[in-house]
Amino acid sequence: MHLTIRARLTLLYFVVLATSFVAFFWICDFGFRRSIEITVNDASRSNLETVRRVIEGSLPRGLPKVQKELGELAGLWANGAIFEVSGPDGQWIFRPPRFQAVQTLLPEAPASGISFLTTNLEALQYRIARERVSISGSVFLIDAAVPTEPFDQALDGFRLIEKRFLPLLVMLASLLGYWLSGRALAPVNRIVESAESIGVQNLSRRLEVPRANDELRRLTETVNAMLGRIESSVAHITQFTADASHDLRTPLALIRTNAELALRRPRREDEYRETLRRILAAAEESTHLIEHLLTLARADAGAAQLHFEAADLSQVLRKVSQHARILAQSKGLGFKEEIDDEPLPISMDPSAMERLFLALLDNAVKYTPEGTLSLRSFSREGQAIVEVQDTGVGISESDLPHIFDRFYRADQARSREVRGSGLGLAIARWIAEMHKGAIEVDSELGRGSLFRVHLPPLNREHPLALTPEWQKTTANSAI
Repeated sequence: MHLTIRARLTLLYFVVLATSFVAFFWICDFGFRRSIEITVNDASRSNLETVRRVIEGSLPRGLPKVQKELGELAGLWANGAIFEVSGPDGQWIFRPPRFQAVQTLLPEAPASGISFLTTNLEALQYRIARERVSISGSVFLIDAAVPTEPFDQALDGFRLIEKRFLPLLVMLASLLGYWLSGRALAPVNRIVESAESIGVQNLSRRLEVPRANDELRRLTETVNAMLGRIESSVAHITQFTADASHDLRTPLALIRTNAELALRRPRREDEYRETLRRILAAAEESTHLIEHLLTLARADAGAAQLHFEAADLSQVLRKVSQHARILAQSKGLGFKEEIDDEPLPISMDPSAMERLFLALLDNAVKYTPEGTLSLRSFSREGQAIVEVQDTGVGISESDLPHIFDRFYRADQARSREVRGSGLGLAIARWIAEMHKGAIEVDSELGRGSLFRVHLPPLNREHPLALTPEWQKTTANSAI
């Protein structure tokens, strides 16, 4: 059975309230009965003491005087209280008729102390206190009885009220709980209705935040924050799709155009070769873009796997610098290499680390019309630091926060002379983060850029640092 939250709250409220009322009335009933018992016992005990004092005062003047005094005392008692007294010989000194019918039902009185019992005397219920008292060497048995009928009637009246009003109180309280739960859940219903009206077309809408600083306010703020993240993600996906389509369209258009031109009329062999060369270049550009897209897609899905091992970062940088020197020379740029002679051991994926620094160096070559590139490595404050610096066009302050966004390229980079997918820096940042590192950028328009990569070093006590492969690598580096 599926119940709404309001119904479940009301049902829970009903159960708790019914249990509470039953427990409350049971406690009241128990307390009422206990109070009656204590009150009646105290009255019976007080009557016993009164009879004892009368016997003590009149006994020196003989039993007739005692009987007379007891008769006068019985006439003074109100509210139906009665008593009986037997003498040392077991004969009754004073005994009202109401006691005579139940004498055989009364238990034997204790040798000392007071005993209490409840019985009926002529259809009326009494609480009887029995005690044997020793007066002037003689033992008397005293029974003092107090009627419990008035108390029983009050208890019966209370129980009648309980039976009549308990169900009514529970039902009324449950209806009130149903109404209150509806009032309490009304903001939730408004949140649900507002959330249902928000779709992809209007992700900019937000829920109305309640004024009260309570759980519903926190829920609304959390949902609004989630909507903001969803809106940002959808915007990035939309932009990503548009940019990917735009960047793929250009090389595909080149392939199609060159193929169409080659097929319009017969051509010489060298012309066909030139056409195929342009088609191959456009296909390679598309392949690189698709590879970058697949890398980022796997990274977003958590499916990209890096294989970490203990390796010397300096050796990776020397290998990267050979490719970077060729790239720089092809464009007539100078290249400086300042790699620390000391090994820089880190836990890394060597191929991914090569890709990171090649992306930074390739970016520097693209945006440096003339001048020099430099690759520098050193350790500082327990971190391995690698710097890639150029003397190129630089990056404006407004563009700096976005250069690692996918497909983002500054305005001056969108010239026909500089081609690229705009994904290299995004992949570089992802690789650095996977190695628990970070990339910083310092740049100024017209004065070049400096990319600084921070990487945590491999602790010498790390298990990877103790492997024979690493020790061999370290020894070779030292030579």
